[in-house]
Amino acid sequence: MSEAFLTAAAGLLGPKGLTTEPADMAAWLTDWRGRYTGKALGLASPADTAELSALVRLCAKHGVPIVPQGGNSGMSGGATPFDGGNELIVSLRRMNRIRMVDSAARTATCEAGVILQVLHEAAEAQDLRFPLSLGGKGSATVGGLISTNAGGTQVLRHGSMRALVLGLEAVMADGSVLDLLTPLKKDNRGFDLKQVLIGSEGTLGIVTAATLKLSPAIAGRTVMWAGTASLQDARSLLLLAQDMAEDLLEGFEVLPQHSLEAVLAYLPDARAPLADSHPWHALIELVAGDTETAARLPEIAENLLSTALERGLIADATIAASEEQAERLWLIRETISPAERAIGPAMQHDISVPVEQMPAFVEAAVPQLEAEWPGTRAVCFGHLGDGNVHFHVIAPPGRERVEWEASDGKAISAQVHDMVTAWGGSISAEHGIGRLKRDELARLGDPAILAVMRAIKHALDPQGLLNPGKLL
Repeated sequence: MSEAFLTAAAGLLGPKGLTTEPADMAAWLTDWRGRYTGKALGLASPADTAELSALVRLCAKHGVPIVPQGGNSGMSGGATPFDGGNELIVSLRRMNRIRMVDSAARTATCEAGVILQVLHEAAEAQDLRFPLSLGGKGSATVGGLISTNAGGTQVLRHGSMRALVLGLEAVMADGSVLDLLTPLKKDNRGFDLKQVLIGSEGTLGIVTAATLKLSPAIAGRTVMWAGTASLQDARSLLLLAQDMAEDLLEGFEVLPQHSLEAVLAYLPDARAPLADSHPWHALIELVAGDTETAARLPEIAENLLSTALERGLIADATIAASEEQAERLWLIRETISPAERAIGPAMQHDISVPVEQMPAFVEAAVPQLEAEWPGTRAVCFGHLGDGNVHFHVIAPPGRERVEWEASDGKAISAQVHDMVTAWGGSISAEHGIGRLKRDELARLGDPAILAVMRAIKHALDPQGLLNPGKLL
């Protein structure tokens, strides 16, 4: 059966569109974090929506499971095949056209394989911007960002992908094409099907294109770094910033001293932003879309920091004096994950709780975990304004990764997820479920919600061929 399928697929896609050579597939068989490595029947790279539609129909006819893949930079193993060797990886890399940038409507229509950095550059050429960014912007693709409902560092002001996707095109499990690209502000014809597909991790349909919301180009920004005594003080600083800067506040990130030291050790040319160490640090960005407001940003920033200092919320702070300094501050934040990974094995948790409860949650969870698992180090950093932190638990020195992750690491993750659930939060704030958290979602998810999700999956993909074993 597989030979007949591969012969038909080769005829459909041509030599550029299909390979079964192990060397050609090797880079796409392991996830970004190196946790999962699988086998595949082949690697398909359709050139356009029509080719993908025909390929999916062929897969449905032969019962071939499909693993959609964008930049292969996901954090939860959602784009990696299992080791059975019967799944077809469908890469959207060749579907990388930006079909249109409409400067008047402030929209961009682009295909799923467009790399985020390329989209940024295309928008900038029209004096606009796509207001979502993350550390992997040089490899993450639009389709993957939509399929995982990615967040990033600007959610505080602009929202996640759910808020930025105005229209969508997708190939469904039977090969039909769902065309919802037209961005209508008001459309009351039943279900909002694009929202059903956003965040579904390729289990309901394969995103092929999207119409995305753009914003005016940045006329000016001011970036600040502040040292504070506690996460609770950082939360108070956030509230003060929201009060004083209002909708000019675009980013508010927090990290502990441990994460800063890890980055300083990892990046040879990195320097500490402040003279002294502090238990917590806050990275704050104000952004203006017009020159008049941009001229006021430094004054607003100075007033914010002086007020915070008077109220005892911060011990020290600095304001970036140039774009180069601002980029250096952001580089520290964006390098935390690889810097922490270089230290040794760790269990990474992308969690959220109600925003106002995050400081209390961290203050309760960190000492409890470190006491119950001697030698570990719990580190939290990320998007405090969104109620989302990356909660990493680093293994004791000298522990072997595979053994520790399968034993203590697995138990630690279960405990973290239990805590998050008890606090009314989510075990996945922005990285998706994939393979990594599938069983935990089944264990902790609301049975009624999971039943509805399974019913939708069965209705849209009755053969279960779209990204099987992921999410559900």
